[in-house]
Amino acid sequence: MSEFIKLYNKNPNPKEIERVVRVLQKGGLVIYPTDTVYGLGCDITKTRGLERIAKIKGVKLEKANFSFVCNDLSHLSDYVQQIDSYTFKVLKRALPGPYTFILPGNNNLPKVFKKKKTVGIRVPDNTIIRTIIEALGNPIVSTSIYDEDEIVEYTTDPELIFEKWQNIVDIVIDGGYGDNVASTVIDFSSGEPEIIREGKGSIDIL
Repeated sequence: MSEFIKLYNKNPNPKEIERVVRVLQKGGLVIYPTDTVYGLGCDITKTRGLERIAKIKGVKLEKANFSFVCNDLSHLSDYVQQIDSYTFKVLKRALPGPYTFILPGNNNLPKVFKKKKTVGIRVPDNTIIRTIIEALGNPIVSTSIYDEDEIVEYTTDPELIFEKWQNIVDIVIDGGYGDNVASTVIDFSSGEPEIIREGKGSIDIL
C-alpha cells in the first residue's frame, strides 16, 4: 500500500521531499500535484518506473507520449535539440505555467525513448513538484491521471485519488485540490507553433 503525504505548496517540508525523492530513486511511482491536473510520474533514469507507468497506461514504452517535467529550463539542452530564439522566448514567457511544449528531441534521450523524434516538456507552476525535481537532480517522466467516468475526466480530490491508486503507486502527495483542466499543448517540433490541445494555458503567449 502506498504512502499518503501532505505537502504545502508555499513551503513544502524538506524531510517529506526527501522521502519522495528516495522512492523515485528506487524506481517508484508518485502521484503529485501540478498547476493543472494531478500527474503520475517516475524518475526519468529508472527503466523499471517507466515500464510500470507504460503498463498502467496500457501502452508500449517506446511508443508512449509522456511529458518530461522539469523544475526550470536548465535541463532543456539535455534532451532537446537547439531551438530558435522565438521558441525560447515563448517558453521563457510561458513557464513555469500550465503548458506542455513538444520540441525536437536530441540523442541524449533515455535509451527507451531513443526512437522518439520529439519530447513534451512541462515546467508546472507548482512549488511541490518543482522542489522534488530539483532535489532529485533530473526531470521526471509524467502522464496525467484520469477517471474512467467521461464527465469528470481528471480526478481533483487527493483523498479519492489515494483511495483509487493506493495499491498501484508508491506515494500519493496531497497538495490540495487539483484542477480538472489539462495543460495547453503546443507543438514546436516543426519550427512553427501548432496548438494540439487548448487547455488551461492561454494561447496569447504566441
